[in-house]
Amino acid sequence: AVAETYRRFYPLFQESYVRLGYPDAYFNDRAVEVIDHLLLTPTEPLLLVRPHVLYEYADPELAALSSGQKLLLRMGGEHAERIKVVLRGLRTRIE
Repeated sequence: AVAETYRRFYPLFQESYVRLGYPDAYFNDRAVEVIDHLLLTPTEPLLLVRPHVLYEYADPELAALSSGQKLLLRMGGEHAERIKVVLRGLRTRIE
């Protein structure tokens, strides 16, 4: 259903993408790029430290991940893998 909705509204996505300042690019290319980026999120156990009030990642490489990747990390391994399965399926349908 998500892929069908994506295809239906793709012309609007593309038009908005052009208006955002990407006249020579395709929204679909960017969507696939973001999905690929999220699929590269590591699933290793997280080590956290609490130097002050808030927790931080002990591994600087994890701390440097994008917001989307950090969101997947916070979900936990099992849930992140479920999301990755959905992302893989969506990617094959929108390529």
